[in-house]
Amino acid sequence: TQCCNTHVWCGGASSYIMALRMGGESPHLGMILKNGSLKGYSVERAESVEGRLENLSNQRGEFILHPSNFHLKPGESYTLAWELFWFKDKESFIRRLLLAQDFLSIDAPDFLLLDREPIAFTVTVGGFASGDEMPVIMRGEKLIPFVWENGIAKVSEQSEHIGEYEYDIIWKGQKSKTSFLVLPKLETLVYHRCRFLAEHQQCHDKDSHLDGAYLIYDNEEKHQYYGHLNDHNGGRERLGMGVLMAHYLQHRQDEVLTHSLDKYVAYILRELYDEDTGEVFNDVGKCNDYFRLYNYPWVSCLFLELYQLKKDPQFLERFYKSMVAFYQAGGGRYYAIGIPMEESIHVFRQAGHDEQAETLLNLYKAHGDFILDCGRDYPAHEVSYEQSIVAPAATYLCALFHLTGEKKYKLAAVEQLRVLDLFQGFQPDYHMNETAIRHWDGYWFGKKRYLGDTFPHYWSALSGCAYRDTEDIADTDVYEKKVRKNLRAVLSLFKEDGSASCAMVYPLSVNGKPAHFYDPWANDQDWGLYYASKYLLSVLE
Repeated sequence: TQCCNTHVWCGGASSYIMALRMGGESPHLGMILKNGSLKGYSVERAESVEGRLENLSNQRGEFILHPSNFHLKPGESYTLAWELFWFKDKESFIRRLLLAQDFLSIDAPDFLLLDREPIAFTVTVGGFASGDEMPVIMRGEKLIPFVWENGIAKVSEQSEHIGEYEYDIIWKGQKSKTSFLVLPKLETLVYHRCRFLAEHQQCHDKDSHLDGAYLIYDNEEKHQYYGHLNDHNGGRERLGMGVLMAHYLQHRQDEVLTHSLDKYVAYILRELYDEDTGEVFNDVGKCNDYFRLYNYPWVSCLFLELYQLKKDPQFLERFYKSMVAFYQAGGGRYYAIGIPMEESIHVFRQAGHDEQAETLLNLYKAHGDFILDCGRDYPAHEVSYEQSIVAPAATYLCALFHLTGEKKYKLAAVEQLRVLDLFQGFQPDYHMNETAIRHWDGYWFGKKRYLGDTFPHYWSALSGCAYRDTEDIADTDVYEKKVRKNLRAVLSLFKEDGSASCAMVYPLSVNGKPAHFYDPWANDQDWGLYYASKYLLSVLE
């Protein structure tokens, strides 16, 4: 109730801040730039809070807004002016932008395009009068044509190449901006990524515990990296690489990738999983010197995808054991990421494992009841409060409503969806549009170890996972409309050749050091590509 999810857009002359209180209660605080231009923002963060390093993840820092470059001659002046105001919700903030004199509101069906889709967007001029001249729209030195009607410019341009497209919109001598990214079609992106995993990120050393593991890859050094430090080790979030591979091979046969995956699965069973107890380990050698509940659903997700690939009932048994072990270890009071609740019940029932399905459903329901009882009083996890606490809560309650039809889960899910949406911004930039606020991941998982906003970070895709199939829950399609943008946004972490980055550190600088870069490490980002390929319909059919 006392903190904000702060959405910053430094878009030239059309810049704003939308600070939404984290619980959703109005009033919220807004800022619109009235004179001048902003080119970006930076972040200043404490290296520790009260001397405790763990507090690094719990504060986003202080924002510094940077005016666009300008040149003053002696006697000239420059005015930077803004307006602060209270507002009720996102919709009322958008209306405020649309009414602001000379403010350019930019929107598009997609800011990340695939497979030479046309770049299409609209520019709405606030306070437009019939006698006003048209704006000028430029991409580099190229003048871009558009359809102009009643203060709205409609642009549609066929993409010419893979890469970034930046546009300047000039209105009354002032520039505003928007940016798009064009990538290959999603199936091609997934294929090249899986190839890259097999060829560059898999350890081949029969004398090592790591033999078969998919490891961090340093794109600067062109070399694999391993460290026993939690977020750099041979388990945990890096399980997403194997999950992506197992899902892809359900749709395309590939002997090389199948061999790679089989070697990886042998590594998991040897180093990270106990066949008898279902225990999941934090690192190789069945090491649990750091116990972590998050690990269980990720291994379980791998087993479920492997069952659907190979139809080997052993993988269903492993899924069942690992999930039972998760709940025995306290998982029912933990907002773990990635439990495939709804999917797993359907798969178990289809396989004729009705008794196990019923046991799992009862465990899921007890878990959902705990989340329901907590409401917005979220228990702290590795971070005190974050999008990837709210997103699982919303996803699991939605799943339980679909599985049981019990109205209590529907009502609780609606509340979680509303809170989750407060993390999502609508800035006209492919890095940020419908990308959830996250700000510490580049430090823990990246090579450069920068604290600062990560737009995008792959766990942003958890919002898209939660928004799916919610029309019968929220009685509106407002969330389902966001899924495509959200799941596409994380794709900018992947390049055409299959290389990848764990996070894009978005601010211009962090603690005085230049930023706005993709971290050189490919680490744990493949969860984002997995969810995009799994839920963006028909891409692999």
